[in-house]
Amino acid sequence: MSPVEAVKQLFVGSGAGWVLWLLAALSIVSFGIIIERLLFFRKRGADLRALSDALDRQLPGGHFAQAIEELNRSNSVAGSIAAAGLRLASLGPKAVEKAMQSATALERGRLEARLAWLGTVGNNAPFVGLFGTVIGIIRAFEELGQNASAHAGGAAAAQIASQGVMTGIAEALVTTALGIAVALPAVAAYNYLQRRIASMLSGAEVLDNLVLAYLSSERRAEGSA
Repeated sequence: MSPVEAVKQLFVGSGAGWVLWLLAALSIVSFGIIIERLLFFRKRGADLRALSDALDRQLPGGHFAQAIEELNRSNSVAGSIAAAGLRLASLGPKAVEKAMQSATALERGRLEARLAWLGTVGNNAPFVGLFGTVIGIIRAFEELGQNASAHAGGAAAAQIASQGVMTGIAEALVTTALGIAVALPAVAAYNYLQRRIASMLSGAEVLDNLVLAYLSSERRAEGSA
């Protein structure tokens, strides 16, 4: 038996049913990740106006410990990054800026966790569905050949064989449709979550710049004195 014939027999024997189960599993995992990420992002969001007001109250008087406590109480990405910088306030604005850059990289990693799965599923689920369709078409034409050999020489036999292959192809196309149905929510969620990440990190810059502004003015005041 040639390698091509061996692969064909493998596909004909297995069918495309396992592809449907694979796509269903990918869809379930994707929706689980989407729900978990949405809840995580909701928990790590911030009221930037309230946090800015808190810094305006504490930083002019040099109450860094109180400012850090209020930022941590928010449990937000922006608050965590600003608090990481304020912990090094005694070392000067440069140290604070570096600390906030490190905290931003750390928070970005946490926000982007498991998003690679959504991107991969969104890009490849249609190909998985197409693979199942190809298997189904191979199986349909194999049945067509067997029916044509068994019922050779007759219009009725040709019609039966034609109906059989059309039914097989119709069933095979289901995997392509399911692959697209799995990919669309994953791609949409991936793009939405990436925009949320960009928005949250941009919001964190508001507090970062505010912290650096206060610390820079404080250093200039100390230098003048």
